[in-house]
Amino acid sequence: MTPVLAFDIETAPDCDGLRRLYDLDPGLSDKDVAEIAFQRRRAAANHDFLQLHQHRVIAIACALREGDGVRVWSLGTPEDTEADLIRRFFDGIEKYTPQLVSWNGGGFDLPVLHYRSLVHGICAPRYWDQGEDDRDFKWNNYISRYHARHLDLMDLLALYQPRNNVPLDEMAKLIGFPGKLGMDGSQVWSAYLGGKLREIRNYCETDAANTYLLYLRFQLLRGVFDAAQYQREVELLRGTLAKSADAHWREFLHAWK
Repeated sequence: MTPVLAFDIETAPDCDGLRRLYDLDPGLSDKDVAEIAFQRRRAAANHDFLQLHQHRVIAIACALREGDGVRVWSLGTPEDTEADLIRRFFDGIEKYTPQLVSWNGGGFDLPVLHYRSLVHGICAPRYWDQGEDDRDFKWNNYISRYHARHLDLMDLLALYQPRNNVPLDEMAKLIGFPGKLGMDGSQVWSAYLGGKLREIRNYCETDAANTYLLYLRFQLLRGVFDAAQYQREVELLRGTLAKSADAHWREFLHAWK
């Protein structure tokens, strides 16, 4: 069975980069630097969501179904650098050549990882292969929008029409999955400023778990799983999470209908 890797990232403004881009006073706090960037963005686009190259990756969570088991975890440690986290992500692709699964990964997560990989000089040949090294990748690779090695569930279910996109949280809750817990994306920056990186990593993990559960449901929808297979896969994840003593997984299981 091809390993399946559902993933999610969390980001914060790249304050060091913003100081360089806008020639800001090095003595300005990160909060002030970010506020200047938000104000510039509001003036240019009528919202304060920064362009993707101005984001810094602060957490990457994965749900990996491989062999006889499944696990959900955050890459690296809270002390690791952005480059360390990104390198670990692409090293996993080198090792497993997994089926990548995301919710809006084509619109956010992967482009952010592309730009930040350029910043840090990270090498990811398996991910970027489009048939140069492996001929199979000419017809099915991670990069082409309509190829299957990366499955952006939101984009596909919306039939590639942005006006049809729906939030991960709402889709998960409609099915009976937990949805978002603890915070949402709009609260990550304030949580980061408050030193709550561990809480951000936990939140990112629950998003990866929700994404994986939606992928299982999609496999039922398209007939890859029958009802019994689907239930076995769902219970495998539930049973795995039940073994954890971490509070965010206890909360996740309590919210799971």
